Amino acid sequence: MSVIGAEHHRSHRTAWLRAAMLGANDGIVSTASLLVGVAAAGSSREALLTAGFAAVVAGAMSMAAGEYVSVSSQRDVERADLEIERQALSDHPESERRELAAIYEHRGLSPATAAQVAKELHDHDAFASHVRDELGITEIATARPIQAAWTSAFAFVTGALAPLLAAIIAPRSARIGLTVVTALVALAVLGVLGARAGGASPARAAGRVLLWSSLAMAATFAIGKIVGTNL
Repeated sequence: MSVIGAEHHRSHRTAWLRAAMLGANDGIVSTASLLVGVAAAGSSREALLTAGFAAVVAGAMSMAAGEYVSVSSQRDVERADLEIERQALSDHPESERRELAAIYEHRGLSPATAAQVAKELHDHDAFASHVRDELGITEIATARPIQAAWTSAFAFVTGALAPLLAAIIAPRSARIGLTVVTALVALAVLGVLGARAGGASPARAAGRVLLWSSLAMAATFAIGKIVGTNL
């Protein structure tokens, strides 16, 4: 049975969407930038493919490890805060109840109402109330290191395949151009998909992705040209 006026929020997607967007974006940008730089240096197809596949494997592992370590650190902080709160509730329950009432009062409730709400929530589940309203930790925002790691790694590989395949099939004369165009198209699509999943503006999301990615590829192209010329 549907509820009239029920909203369909997107906050529950935050954790995996951030990891997926970061992984896919990095997969496209870093792989395409590397391939453009190597191609600009005049390297052979074999050298280009070796560098490309190495970049995909190393990048995916790096993204997985980085996400796991960073999100695990976030989880450690959360657990430490939860233990502090649990101990505070055990040692000073009345003080914690007043603290909760002050939070509700600060949010706009009258002192009497805030005190009553705090009392009822304390009686129902004091720890859950403080975790949610004092610490701001909810089921949606809870750190999930494993989810972040595999999501980011999988997204990295998926994103990296686009410029890598373009570099493989392109003739030498069109290798750089086709790789850049493929990467930019993939990034634009990624920006639009991410914006739709998160409820943001597709044009703005695609624009900011394309801007920074173009700068990255331009920089590696210039470095490849300089290195190739000097060598």
